[in-house]
Amino acid sequence: MKVYLDNCSLQRPLDDKEQLRIVLEAEAILGVITLSQQAIVELVHSDALRYEIRQTPHPQRKAFATEVLRQTTTYVSFTPALIVRAHVLEQGGIKPLDALHVASAEAGNAAYFCTCDDRLLKRLLARTDLQVTVVTPLDLIQRVLP
Repeated sequence: MKVYLDNCSLQRPLDDKEQLRIVLEAEAILGVITLSQQAIVELVHSDALRYEIRQTPHPQRKAFATEVLRQTTTYVSFTPALIVRAHVLEQGGIKPLDALHVASAEAGNAAYFCTCDDRLLKRLLARTDLQVTVVTPLDLIQRVLP
């Protein structure tokens, strides 16, 4: 089963754990990463993730994300079709980089697109044209546990 973690979900284990929600989501993401190491889940990464991670000013976050992505087997490059799909998503109110992430998840045939961004989640869940199921980290871990 293929899973696409956007950058905010990928980085969740490194967030400040003052809120219970963040603690639970961080553990869920670490669980998904463990399942990928056990070949139960296949993580998908993309040009969009590489770009966003390169922009990360924090060395620890960059190193963590880079290491996780090194373990992935499915890589999605930008293609003209992917860019067109991202533009369609943008026209529906999705921010450009988020649209690239979603289009990449679709192009990589991910079953799930995971995000911690509540605003993005709400906008994506309102759409009926997505080719990927949008989930939070807690939803995701419940769906992928064997």
